[in-house]
Amino acid sequence: MKTIILFFVNLLVKLRILTPIWVARLKFGYKLHRWPEFEHPKDLNEKINWLKFYGDTSQWPMLADKYAVREYVKECGLEECLIPLIGKWNSVDDINWEGLPQQFVMKCNNGSGDVVICKNKEELNKEETLRYFRKQIDKKYGILTGETHYALIKPCIIVEELLEDSSQLDGNHSLIDYKIWCFDGKSAYIVCYSNRHDKYDCEIGVYDTEWNSHPEFLRYSSHYKKEKAPIKRPLCLQQMLDIASRLSKGIPQVRVDLYEVAGKVYFGEMTMTSSGGYMAHFTQDFLDKMGKLTVLPA
Repeated sequence: MKTIILFFVNLLVKLRILTPIWVARLKFGYKLHRWPEFEHPKDLNEKINWLKFYGDTSQWPMLADKYAVREYVKECGLEECLIPLIGKWNSVDDINWEGLPQQFVMKCNNGSGDVVICKNKEELNKEETLRYFRKQIDKKYGILTGETHYALIKPCIIVEELLEDSSQLDGNHSLIDYKIWCFDGKSAYIVCYSNRHDKYDCEIGVYDTEWNSHPEFLRYSSHYKKEKAPIKRPLCLQQMLDIASRLSKGIPQVRVDLYEVAGKVYFGEMTMTSSGGYMAHFTQDFLDKMGKLTVLPA
């Protein structure tokens, strides 16, 4: 059904019958059960959509590109935070399988959560992986969400080293994903994803910069579950906040994803349009708080 909807939405967009902003309005209403105020935004979701359609998005394709953003991180003087890159290919058929190590992470540069984690290359189904990435690299990401900057990214496949650190898992079976919300160079809140099974199945928690837990900011669901226990304060918390602040300087609102492994901080990605600007897992109070922190350009 989603494929059929995508086909018709794509057709309507190509025929200029349905503009990206109307795609976003309809998506917003469907996901959040109210009509948005994009022209007079108040909360975070509305302001993300305002920035999508009325702000300067010239840097967004580069920042959202999981390969190109590496150069931006270097320019910010943070090259040491980059996960070691093993390879990059423009075509799935060009992937050098023989040259890959036993463990690695493979992903598309222009998608969301399109990741294959390989812990043993001998056990990886190569043909299934090839089929998956052929489909992913051809996917027109952003059509159904009004995120037009993704269409400007030249797709490729990248492979990075697999990050693992059992000493830091603290009872979690997946690496903790620290998603730091920043507003023009100021880190404000950290949303932690832990015990992750896939893109839409994890435990979630919100913390302020002093590492106080704020479960009252969350709406839990079958996808976003309550943490079994609060996450311990990261060893490198201040460094992570400083890194996120540096990367977000000059950007009204952005989410910077970081990891901590054996006392070292690694960069994950930057996202200007978290959940497309249709976040339903935050309470309205929290969305309003972050909306006030998002200062739109005049």
